[in-house]
Amino acid sequence: MQAITAEPRARARWLSHLPFVALALFLGAIAALVWLTRQRDADEQQAALISDVLWMEQNLHFQLDRNEASLQQLGPSLLGGGALPPPTEAQLKHLLSAERGLVRVTWLTPDRRIIGAMPPHAGDTGSYAKPASPDGPLTFDLARGGELPVYGPTYRAADGEARFEVHVPVWTDRGLQGIVVGVYSLSNLVVRELPWWFSERYRVAVLDADGREIAARSKIAPLAAQRSYTTPLDPPGHGLTLQVTPYRNETRWVTLLLGGAIVLFGVVIVWSVWQLRRQLARRQAAEAALREESAYRKAMEDSMLTGMRARDREGRLTYVNPAFCQMTGYSAEELLGQKAPMPYWDPEQLEQTYELHRQILTSGSAPGGTEVQLRRKNGDVLDVLVFEAPLIDAKGRHTGWMGSVLDITERKRARELARQQEERLQATSRLVTMGEMASTLAHELNQPLAAIATYNNGCINRLQATDADRTELITIHEKIGRQARRAGEIIRRVHDFVRRAEPKREPIDLNAVIRDAVGLLEADVRKRGMQLVTDLAPALPQVEADAVMIEQVVVNLVRNGMDAMRDAPATLRTVRIATATDGSHVMVRVADRGTGIPADVAERLFQPFYTTKPEGMGMGLNICRSIAELHHGRLSFETNPEGGTIFVLTLPAITA
Repeated sequence: MQAITAEPRARARWLSHLPFVALALFLGAIAALVWLTRQRDADEQQAALISDVLWMEQNLHFQLDRNEASLQQLGPSLLGGGALPPPTEAQLKHLLSAERGLVRVTWLTPDRRIIGAMPPHAGDTGSYAKPASPDGPLTFDLARGGELPVYGPTYRAADGEARFEVHVPVWTDRGLQGIVVGVYSLSNLVVRELPWWFSERYRVAVLDADGREIAARSKIAPLAAQRSYTTPLDPPGHGLTLQVTPYRNETRWVTLLLGGAIVLFGVVIVWSVWQLRRQLARRQAAEAALREESAYRKAMEDSMLTGMRARDREGRLTYVNPAFCQMTGYSAEELLGQKAPMPYWDPEQLEQTYELHRQILTSGSAPGGTEVQLRRKNGDVLDVLVFEAPLIDAKGRHTGWMGSVLDITERKRARELARQQEERLQATSRLVTMGEMASTLAHELNQPLAAIATYNNGCINRLQATDADRTELITIHEKIGRQARRAGEIIRRVHDFVRRAEPKREPIDLNAVIRDAVGLLEADVRKRGMQLVTDLAPALPQVEADAVMIEQVVVNLVRNGMDAMRDAPATLRTVRIATATDGSHVMVRVADRGTGIPADVAERLFQPFYTTKPEGMGMGLNICRSIAELHHGRLSFETNPEGGTIFVLTLPAITA
């Protein structure tokens, strides 16, 4: 398996390098083509150079041969003695013209005496010829002993020019008639005789046997990098060489521009391919990261217990996660593409769900979510909490809605059970409170009942007497009625306080509730030797609450205050109940003059089952706070400046 995986990876790596290999081959081919083109131009230039040098050699040989023939032809006339015939003189002048290379012609006898010279020189005629170079006599002797012309070595003339001589023997039937010596100027022969086109192309120089330049067509020295062609200059020989160096050709701008463009394009291509490869590598890395991120997000979404769904602007389902499918009982294939009404909507609440659907598509869900009742595929009812948020794409366009769906069926059931347990606990707490007040209430009821019995006996005694006063009997019955009503009121208050009923929140007068609580506590207050003072604010705004629950809070707070003043002096045993308003809230303040609440106790005061009373359950204040929070209020406490503690119940007032 590893080998199978490695083979495609190696193939992919080879394919990724293929463009660079192809580009390298292409650039190599272009470079080879340019090099071959330049080499071909160099070879052609070298071939042209050799051809032109060969032509020059042939031209020089032809010129020397022609001059030899002319000197041979003029020899008898020159060596005959006497004045030169005009034709001979004319031919001789023509022979000494610059284009023929000869600068002087001297004709000598076999013993080296000068017969004549052109151009003439005073004192030469009749004298022995002075050798122009050390090898001059040897050259003369070689020419005198043979029939062919003999060239002498080069030498420097008085004017500094490089010259050489050719000795042409003139033979007749009578033997050697004499020697005609032609003096050549290397500059005139080699340089000035060259045609203009040859001079424009090449630099021509004559080197001696030691390699020194003794004549040159141009004074501009050749560059060391330039090619040159060297050939022996024979005749005249004696180590002379002819060096022909081509001038640097004119810059071929088209070729250079083409080559430069090719190189530039090659560099651009290399840079582009490199950038493309980097971009491709970054893109592949981004795609790999995107795939990894997508897989990671999908794994997260698949592992979530929260249902996720996405809808477009028309309300069509475009995405659901497994948790949502498991929650509704429908598969993704059954849900994707569906529009309202959805198959998981509760048919019994279709209109309400439809209205909520339109509201969400228009403005989204509420910040705290929206509770909706759905129905699973198997028919079970499902309570969910839906949070909707707009879907914004990368261009900032609103493309739909993303919803988070929380199954709160069990939570709602648990909340309902907790509410029922809270109500039972509150009812139990009230029963416990009534149990603690039972003896006091029994004594309180015993008084009106005893009074009723006494008044009843009095009435019987008066009726048995013959002189019964009707007015007195009416007064007695009125007293009996008042005592009966008093007993009935006590029973009603106890019944209302301990009855267990569904919470009923309605507008109530908080002062009236406090008066009922005070009436319920009067007997207990007298029994404990306490005082209960009320300071109720007039025109108090109504609050929306359950009267029995609020009464329970007041009773518990007053009884806690009396418990806190159990050991206080009689003059301080006063519980004060005051009401006030700040406009938006109504406050009930229950102040005692007890020992106060220590800091360590204050931290745990409202915790369930925490109490400082030996006989307490530790649920009173916790239940009071729960009742306050149920009514969107709060229960707090503060230190009484006169000593003791003040508990403050704050409830929102009903505003017009």
